[in-house]
Amino acid sequence: MDVAGWDAVSIAIAFFIIISIFLGVRIVPQSEKHVVERFGRLTRVLGPGINFVVPFIDRIAHRVSILERQLPNASQDAITTDNAMVKVETSVFYRVTEPEKTVYRIRDIDAAIATTVAGIVRSEIGKLELDDVQSNRAHLIARVREQVAAMVDDWGVEVTRAEILDVNLDEATRAAMLQQLNAERARRAQVTEAEGSKRSVELAADAELYRAEQEAKARRITAEAEAFATSAIAESIKESGLQAAQFQVAMKQIEALQAVASGQGKQLVILPAAILEGFADAFRMFGAK
Repeated sequence: MDVAGWDAVSIAIAFFIIISIFLGVRIVPQSEKHVVERFGRLTRVLGPGINFVVPFIDRIAHRVSILERQLPNASQDAITTDNAMVKVETSVFYRVTEPEKTVYRIRDIDAAIATTVAGIVRSEIGKLELDDVQSNRAHLIARVREQVAAMVDDWGVEVTRAEILDVNLDEATRAAMLQQLNAERARRAQVTEAEGSKRSVELAADAELYRAEQEAKARRITAEAEAFATSAIAESIKESGLQAAQFQVAMKQIEALQAVASGQGKQLVILPAAILEGFADAFRMFGAK
């Protein structure tokens, strides 16, 4: 072989070595993982950085992004235990953790996760009443996230977030709830009015009872005073005899005349002779004392 032939062989060998080095060195970006196949069979997964493969034998079959992904927001219908139809809007975020499972165990990972989330949401809402769905959404989201994570584990993905964005009611359910709300408001108004009437009656009864107690107390005080006066008169009669009794009668007559004289307007007062004699007796008693 002449020199020209050797040069051609050397160039070919050098070219083959360069191509082999080029094909044997693989640089994987930070956001990806590469799945390597050898004769159609999985051999290993290349992580970010510089990796080496066997040229012409190993090939990069799949380049899988490990960035977090968001599925399009989806809406699905669900029925609660009290037969209320609701439309639930969900949002799911996930990322691939094991590319070899993702590419070899499931064909369409996005559709699979969306279908799984829809089924779990329907199942969980079917266990709750409508009021619980509205008021306990955090617990519902936690349950959905937990079950989704368990279901997609075999697919080599991790669900980072599963959110229920909104829960909407159909028109029939919304109208029924509005009617129920109006009925509840009317019932509360009636209860409030009845309680007010009851309270008014109770206050009136309390006031009447208080007035009766005060009148009874006044009558008791008056009776005690009259009893005391009677006792004093009786004691005076006992000590002074008939003269004290006549004095008391005369004083009562004078008080009665003072009441008549204190009336308004012009009055004509006719005094019986007996009353005048009573005055004379009273004055005599005063003089005697």
